[in-house]
Amino acid sequence: MMKRNEAHEIARRRASAKLGFYIHLFAYITINLLLVVINFSTSPQYLWFVWPLAGWGIGLLSHAFAVFVGPKLMRRLIERELKNNHS
Repeated sequence: MMKRNEAHEIARRRASAKLGFYIHLFAYITINLLLVVINFSTSPQYLWFVWPLAGWGIGLLSHAFAVFVGPKLMRRLIERELKNNHS
């Protein structure tokens, strides 16, 4: 059984990872909104803002996967391995 301190440390790390993602998301939204405004103010005939939006968006999606999907997937894989090793 997991000790109370271990559970607290795991919860702290998970909360920290989620906070890191939310900070990343906030930066992505605010900076890309600024880029959209700059783009439309300076050269509306060419929509260049889509390139940093898309590139950074790939990184943001990867970060979301690592924070929200990865740990659940890892737990399932560990459980499967434990089950297969005890069969």
